[in-house]
Amino acid sequence: MIKPQTLKGFRDFLPQEARKRQYVVDKLKTVFKSFGFEPLETPVLEYEETLTGKYGDEGDKLMYRFEDNGKRRVAMRYDQTVPLSRVVAQYQNDLPTIFKRYQIQPVWRAENTQKGRYREFVQCDVDTIGTDSPLADAEVIAVAAKSLEALGFKKFKILINDRENLKFINDSERLPEEENIMIIRAVDKLKKIGKDGVINELLTDGFSKEIAEKIMQEVERRNPTPYLLQIFESLETLGIDKNTFTFSPTLARGLDYYTGVIFEIEVEEYPVGSVCGGGRYDKLIGMFAGRQISAVGCSFGFDRTIEAMEALKLFPEDLANSSTTVLVTIFSENLKQKSLEAINELRKQNINGEIYLGEVKEKNPLEKQLKYADQKQIPFIIIIGPEEVDTNTITIKNMQARSQEKTTLEDFINKIKK
Repeated sequence: MIKPQTLKGFRDFLPQEARKRQYVVDKLKTVFKSFGFEPLETPVLEYEETLTGKYGDEGDKLMYRFEDNGKRRVAMRYDQTVPLSRVVAQYQNDLPTIFKRYQIQPVWRAENTQKGRYREFVQCDVDTIGTDSPLADAEVIAVAAKSLEALGFKKFKILINDRENLKFINDSERLPEEENIMIIRAVDKLKKIGKDGVINELLTDGFSKEIAEKIMQEVERRNPTPYLLQIFESLETLGIDKNTFTFSPTLARGLDYYTGVIFEIEVEEYPVGSVCGGGRYDKLIGMFAGRQISAVGCSFGFDRTIEAMEALKLFPEDLANSSTTVLVTIFSENLKQKSLEAINELRKQNINGEIYLGEVKEKNPLEKQLKYADQKQIPFIIIIGPEEVDTNTITIKNMQARSQEKTTLEDFINKIKK
């Protein structure tokens, strides 16, 4: 016998959890579409060269890469931004000049598994391609904020910075790109390892103590760039409370492809890290298209968002119930046709219903059927026995109220619809 088990870092989602995940997806899609974003889907596998070298050394290490049966070097989708860049370059003649897309699909990373970190997880991305307007940056931040509001979050903080604030100078000369990236990666860990930890990491990377300390001092005293000030103004115009967002000079975001504004959103009542982050990446698509194409976007930490919602009890209580509203029982083989007619009518009226598919006993025919409804938390049961057939009625059992009444199918349907 094969042992039933999932791979480390991978998960199954039984109906109760899957309903929560679908609830979040539906809420996010509604907000995304209200801002004019269109859906996009990309394959699990990309050519290895498409993905490697875009995320930094750590990304390349965590990427699932292998040779397929056709001897091609391939890699599994690590995020959705690089595949989007490939799509824009590949289909640039078929897409609008300004392309606004959302994408909700799983990605794969060979992480060291721990609480909140998995090897397969869903990302929800929103991106605007083809414009360098600060209004586009503001809109992406606004759609992220409105999405969290739609999910029920009340207190969250949007931390915003500009990568221009993370370009450092030594002896009046700008540091080489490779060294600057090392600094950004170290500063990105500030919340986890603290100021002294960042300085020690810079020392390990070969910087002198004097330069390391100077860098931290510079980071902490930076001011919003003129570009950020335009974004802040637009955010208020877009209806985002000015107390919700703030300039954060130490925000770095470690991915190599960011070029301008960067931001993260933290839930104040659930302090376990950001639930959403993003920024501007104007050079990434050019690696595929041969010309610079401006882009800005963000990604939701789907699992972390769900964990925060559970902790703050933001899911509707009835979400735990079955998606089935009514179970139509079968009283006997002779009366099965009446039950089938009832379930067909319910479905015509767009009421989610099941008909019992198990064995129907001659003695106590409803016993197993009631247990089944209870197990699935189906709120209503329809019983059509000999007495109901004679009077052209149905018996309704309300499983939550533990009550029952006789009525007509038509009246029951009208009541459920209301």
